[in-house]
Amino acid sequence: MSERLQPGDTAPAFTLPDADGNEVSLASHKGRKVIVYFYPAALTPGCTKQACDFTDNLDLLAGAGYDVIGVSPDKPEKLAKFREKEHLKVTLVSDPSKETLEAYGAFGEKKLYGKTVTGVIRSTIVVDEEGKVEHAMYNVKATGHVAKIIKDLSI
Repeated sequence: MSERLQPGDTAPAFTLPDADGNEVSLASHKGRKVIVYFYPAALTPGCTKQACDFTDNLDLLAGAGYDVIGVSPDKPEKLAKFREKEHLKVTLVSDPSKETLEAYGAFGEKKLYGKTVTGVIRSTIVVDEEGKVEHAMYNVKATGHVAKIIKDLSI
């Protein structure tokens, strides 16, 4: 199981393809705060709710200096379908190798309907302007999570 990040840790660098195949890297956001959220699968009910919540609050988050990047193991083509179907405005990136998911502690054993399985652990990491972890939240709920982030960050 991958190590969970703690506030003060340096956020692992990543460069991943977005829904259009363009490379998105954490380094290109230096100087801005970034909310990196990890979700199991595009086009599923919980992940759709979460992505729509981020999209609905994107202007508020951006106004407070936060960029939002959603990471899943889905291929860019599926992310593009997800974005189009749900009219998403958040940046979605693809991590089929799960290297970034593992580096952020967002992949490993979890409980699913009472069974222990290995998969994506729904997680949110807030990275400051210098690339340090400000908040690390694991096993978050899809519903209500964005509202909790806004409250926790005093936005």
